[in-house]
Order: sequence, then structure tokens, then C-alpha cells
Amino acid sequence: MALRLEGKNTLVTGASSGIGRAIAIRFAREGANVAVNYRGDREQSDAESVRKEAVEANKGSKVIIVRADVTQEGEVKAMFQQAIEAFGPLDVLVNNAGIQKACPSDQMEAADFDKVLAVNLRGPFLCAREALRHFLSRGKPGVILNNSSVHQIIPKPLYLSYSVSKGGMANLTRTLALEYAGRGIRVNAVGPGAIVTPLNDAWIHDPKAREGVESHIPMGRAGDADEIASVFAFLASDEASYITGQTVFACGGLTLYPEFRTAWSSGE
Repeated sequence: MALRLEGKNTLVTGASSGIGRAIAIRFAREGANVAVNYRGDREQSDAESVRKEAVEANKGSKVIIVRADVTQEGEVKAMFQQAIEAFGPLDVLVNNAGIQKACPSDQMEAADFDKVLAVNLRGPFLCAREALRHFLSRGKPGVILNNSSVHQIIPKPLYLSYSVSKGGMANLTRTLALEYAGRGIRVNAVGPGAIVTPLNDAWIHDPKAREGVESHIPMGRAGDADEIASVFAFLASDEASYITGQTVFACGGLTLYPEFRTAWSSGE
């Protein structure tokens, strides 16, 4: 059976753990060459572990690790250059790097707000801009995929900066998709719900907290990072050739207003 992403050169940001890790490994399994981005020394060993697992998934894929802080313009440019030198022209960018910080909004420091937006929104902009310049310079199609969240449409109290950043990502996705659709560049996003990743350690390992989270999910369970990676693989592939400007919510039904599972707001 043909591999959906065979020969596609891909850069995945924030790929040393969680959903990014799953995406990098899935893309390699599907035949892509993958540049695994990590931020600093603490993530380097994790990134190397991802590289090894990705190569094991498909020994025909070339996988490298590339260090860069996506909030820093110079480092983003160097990261793209390193990936291009390793693989040749890039075909797919996955903007996955992201952080969140819990804090009552009235107590939030401006610096903390700025930090979350820098990683979650400025970073994707910088990476998308470099990808666009690269795609346009070679005059060939390309794909940009953004890892968003159900919280681009569902408010998340105590996580104002995160919700704002994902709301911005929704319009980043739609605006770039519209602007470059006529030049063969597709831009889409995936909106995960509650997923078992290190980002959600606060409730994953607490049975009571996890039960509370999962009680709000119509499918009754948290998602797995591999389930999200499969959506990214589809959107990166030629099977999604007529899809652009969309956010695909992979959330177990969280965006269906689950509190309305019973007709408490209406009469008979």
C-alpha cells in the first residue's frame, strides 16, 4: 500500500513530546522526512528519542532534530535553513509548539500573557511566514498545519492568554488560507480537545480530576495523541487536496455543547 506522505519533507515544531512527538512519528511512518524541532537543552534528549522512534517506524524516512525557539526570528530562519539543507525543499510545516499558564485573569502579569502569545501565536506566524516565502520562491504547492484547540471557540477561564492565542490562530489559519489559496498553498488547523499529553498532567494522573474532565466529553474519554496525529497526517496528504482554511476539531464531541445532552433548557 502506498504511503500517504512518501517523500514529503516536513518540519514539526515543538515535537519533542506530546502531540508533536506523535505527529513526527506518524509522518515518518507515512513516508515523510521529518525535522523534529525542540527548544532547549532540556528537550534535546527527548527530541533524539523521537528521532530514533520515527526512524524505527520507517527506516526509509530521514529524520533530524533541529533546535530553535520559535519566538525568535533569527532562530526560526536558521531552523528552516537547516531542514532545507538536510532534505531539500520543504513541503509541509506543522506549527505545533505551544504552552499554557493557569492564572486568574485579574492577577495575570503582562509578561506571562506576552510569553504565551509569543509561543502560541508569534511563533506560528514566524514559521508560517518562512514557509510561505519558501513555497513561493520555488513556485510549488505547500501545506501549513496549525495545532490549535477547542479553546479557539470555547472560553477557558483561568487560561485567558491560551484562549486568546488559539482564537488568534483560528484567524491566522483562515486569513493565510484565503490569501494563498490561489497559489497552491493550503492552510488548515486541528483543534484537539482533552488529550493525554504532558501539557495536561494536572488532571491526567488525578483520578477524580480526570473523571471531572471526561464527564464533559460526549464520547466519555480523553483522546490519545496518536488520534490527533492521524488527523494531521490526513490534512498533510493529497487526500485533503481540496481542503483549506478549516479547523478540524478532534475532541470527542466537546464542541457540541455537551451540557445540552439533556433538554434542560426547553419544554417538552
